[in-house]
Amino acid sequence: MVLEKLVTAGYDVRAASRSRRPGIEGVRWVTADLTTGAGVAEAVSGADVVVHLASAPYKGRYTRQVELGGTAVLLAAAREAGVRHLVYVSIVGVDRVPWGYFRTKARAEQLVRDGGVPWSIVRATQFHEFVAEAFKKMAGLGVMIVDPGVPARPVDVRDLAGHLAGVVARGPIGAVEEYGGPQTLTMEDAARRWLRACGLRRPVLRLRVPGALGRAFRAGHLVTEAAPAGTITWDDYLAGGSVEHPCRQE
Repeated sequence: MVLEKLVTAGYDVRAASRSRRPGIEGVRWVTADLTTGAGVAEAVSGADVVVHLASAPYKGRYTRQVELGGTAVLLAAAREAGVRHLVYVSIVGVDRVPWGYFRTKARAEQLVRDGGVPWSIVRATQFHEFVAEAFKKMAGLGVMIVDPGVPARPVDVRDLAGHLAGVVARGPIGAVEEYGGPQTLTMEDAARRWLRACGLRRPVLRLRVPGALGRAFRAGHLVTEAAPAGTITWDDYLAGGSVEHPCRQE
């Protein structure tokens, strides 16, 4: 969706991935692999702005190869190419939540800060699709396990895509900004709304997430009150019209 927003805004858009994707009008695809460096220099050659969207969450060693090694490779190529702005997409709470993947994202942020390319970092809250997928997995087990003290402020990918297009237009700020959805819900409320929207009946078990991770979640470190924020609510997403149906079971 970021690509479409940038094309609509009038940019000459070049997209890079390990394999060519289905065509998007106005987008030129090139092949590049952040884990090996193959094609990365060619992908950024002549570019004014790089939007770094590549990620590989929860895949062990490969996650570190993409998030850390790949980010370093991309920064080196961007420096050499004279890129004037690198936008890195991160997650709200990476500096406050004691979670392995979040720590990796925080390290990648530091690479961007020290990378020698003018930069902006955008930390987003959890995507609607991510929350829905977690609920699907729990529903498959026959019970919804929720910590009622955990707030969530999910954001729609369509809203974030539009925001990132604005970040590109604004130029580098050399700072971290946060972006979230339009409303804060409890984890329990979000789960019950998902069950109603999907026409499912599951018992909801209220259970506190233990330890430091639970304390960080309940402290609100996954949410943000930053403005501007998205406009598409959790209920809007559940009503349909998104790329991925919120209730479909694989």
